[in-house]
Amino acid sequence: MEPTTGLILRRITQTELSVSAHKLATVILDAIAWKEGFNGLSRGTAAFTLAGLASKMNISRQYLTELLAELEASELELRREKPNGKFAPWLFRFAAFDAEGDDQEVGSGTGDTSLSREKDNKTVFSGQITIVADSNVFQTCWAELIKAAKKALPCWNVDTQVIWDRFLAFNRARGNDKVPAGFLLGFMRRWRTSPGTFSRPEAAPTPERASDPRERELHDQIKAAPSGNRQFHASDLCRLIGQAAYEARILEVIRQFGCPRFTAMLAVHGRAVMAGEIAI
Repeated sequence: MEPTTGLILRRITQTELSVSAHKLATVILDAIAWKEGFNGLSRGTAAFTLAGLASKMNISRQYLTELLAELEASELELRREKPNGKFAPWLFRFAAFDAEGDDQEVGSGTGDTSLSREKDNKTVFSGQITIVADSNVFQTCWAELIKAAKKALPCWNVDTQVIWDRFLAFNRARGNDKVPAGFLLGFMRRWRTSPGTFSRPEAAPTPERASDPRERELHDQIKAAPSGNRQFHASDLCRLIGQAAYEARILEVIRQFGCPRFTAMLAVHGRAVMAGEIAI
């Protein structure tokens, strides 16, 4: 028997857990994919960042860790992994249902439907994509699908238009005029971020800035680390060198270039990436 939302929900209520762990289990259940490609996920998984999950639960990260450990040790056998890189969301699944038998007492009736059967709750890549050079993804039907699916994929922090442009270029290079829509989801799942790839395109420097060696140096340092990851970079660097040393580096850049604190912070992150202290 295939597990459904109703089956897992009943098992959650029957499992001896704390009240908060019960709530956490239902939050995870609510985001589970029941069909391949639902929100870009494989069947039976849900995706969250720990910060996002803690925010949904309105609890601290430390308490969240305790609740996750409780669910992992329970009969639900919650499992989590991060296959798409350090900064990508965690993938969660209830391993107890991976090999669910034909237990009629916990089975779902014919009236039990999963979220994936409702059209409004699906991310489905169907149909054909015509490969057209330099098209605006937001003028197509694929923009919302890309935005929804990428949340759980390696390209989660990449701009939607950048994903679309890379996909078109990939197919043009292979002489494809039209491809199945599923190719787009597969392309996103196999995304590889190359050095210097940004979450959003950076504005080109003005001629005045480009002529100043100090401005070029500062700009190159900022470019080394995407601004979209600045919170992760700050957290990683503070763990590595300490908060005091991190603040000292920012002040050093401010004194050197006379730039605002935010600009200095990005430059510090870029320097750390170039030095191999933190990952891009």
